[in-house]
Amino acid sequence: MVLLGTIVNGICIIIGCVLGMFLTKIKDKYKETIVQGIGLTIILIGLQMALQVNSIIIVLLSILAGALVGELLKLEDFLNKFGYWVASKFTNKTEDVNIAQAFVTASLLFVVGAMSILGSLDSGLRGDHEILFTKSVLDGFTSFILTTTLGIGVILSVVPVVLYQGTIALLATQIERVIPEPIFDNLLTDITAVGGLLILAIGLNLLKITEIRVTNLLPSIIMVAIFVYINHLFFT
Repeated sequence: MVLLGTIVNGICIIIGCVLGMFLTKIKDKYKETIVQGIGLTIILIGLQMALQVNSIIIVLLSILAGALVGELLKLEDFLNKFGYWVASKFTNKTEDVNIAQAFVTASLLFVVGAMSILGSLDSGLRGDHEILFTKSVLDGFTSFILTTTLGIGVILSVVPVVLYQGTIALLATQIERVIPEPIFDNLLTDITAVGGLLILAIGLNLLKITEIRVTNLLPSIIMVAIFVYINHLFFT
């Protein structure tokens, strides 16, 4: 089922919000340890994916080219500014605005990120929901914390999460139909490897070991397709 990972993600957010309405106090040390555990698990997933590499040269070139494009476009800065701009639109202290602010904040956290894109692609291309399952646990915990501080409006973020990730997953299922099988097999393997490196970076950031601008590396996913096609066209 292509949408299984996305559906589980939405359910976990809802569960986290419901729990957050009843459990308003949780010690910081528990939060920190749980996040560290999730970070370690994400690192393991990233390593498993990265080690499936077909061509290390293509992966390297894709990461380098993707980093250059991402930094040139300043993707991470743009998304951060966009988030601040949206949040700034909700400054009044009415109940409706509080709900809107909670919705916007949670949506940006759950939708904007490498795991949303990579997990949805993995669900659509390979029927593998492991990334989205891990994201579900992380989002469920995050929604729990957000609800204790921002209120029930966080639960509304389920709608954009399901629509966004579901759309990517469904579109990914059609890629195989338009790409020749020899290219598709290599593309799938190397996209998995590049995605694994980005997932690994997310885990390292969660553990506060690094401060990698993962969003600026997202163009690497597109670069894989370009380099795989060039390799197939001229070197095979």
